[in-house]
Amino acid sequence: MSKLPLDRVLQSQGFGTRKWCRELIEDGDVAIGGETITDSRAVVETDGLEFSVYGEPWTYREHVYIALNKPAGYECSRKPSHHPGVLSLLPEQFALRDVQPVGRLDHDTTGLLLMSDDGAFIHAQSSPRRHIPKVYVASTHDPVTPQLVRQLMDGVKLHDEPAPLAAVVCDMLDTHRLMIVLEQGKYHQVKRMLAAAGNHCTTLCRIRIGQLGLDALGLAEGEWCYLEGKQLDLLAGERNDRG
Repeated sequence: MSKLPLDRVLQSQGFGTRKWCRELIEDGDVAIGGETITDSRAVVETDGLEFSVYGEPWTYREHVYIALNKPAGYECSRKPSHHPGVLSLLPEQFALRDVQPVGRLDHDTTGLLLMSDDGAFIHAQSSPRRHIPKVYVASTHDPVTPQLVRQLMDGVKLHDEPAPLAAVVCDMLDTHRLMIVLEQGKYHQVKRMLAAAGNHCTTLCRIRIGQLGLDALGLAEGEWCYLEGKQLDLLAGERNDRG
């Protein structure tokens, strides 16, 4: 159980500076249980707290864990340079509470992207020691062949990498698509591996992280959702969980 002054609650949820949050409350723009609260110093229980700002409902969350179905044309950066950033697809409160992408997808890569303001979660999901499998569907310029699949499974040598990198799983889906499972998460890894094997990636979509699949979330491109307990458990993806 935790109790906080209402202005600090709003500040922690990304509604602005503490001064701005006080003004929101004192102007009558914040309600709890349908009742307008104008005392910014009112102490409230945060556990299970539901409130509204400008009539929009919110639930207090100490940290947020978000799944986004990333469209093409967005950068996984808090300071994008050439394309819009993925944070522009979320409510502005998330940027103010320091939500950031967990790892990166290229601007033209689509699919499952995790985002959070929990540093421990971000570190755990990004750590190569966790061996969390990530599943991609790649379309190729040239036909997929059994030889290509074998090369990717055996490992290909990439520039600046000391040892060959291999797929954990690689399956041909049709003549120009394959499913590839990786654990390393190197820069442009799928595209570079395909190029090293003599082909070229034309489109790339990440469909699963650990055992959390994009299909189960039901998100259209550009849509997002909160991740809760059981969904977060699916992200643990140990070495024997292939998918």
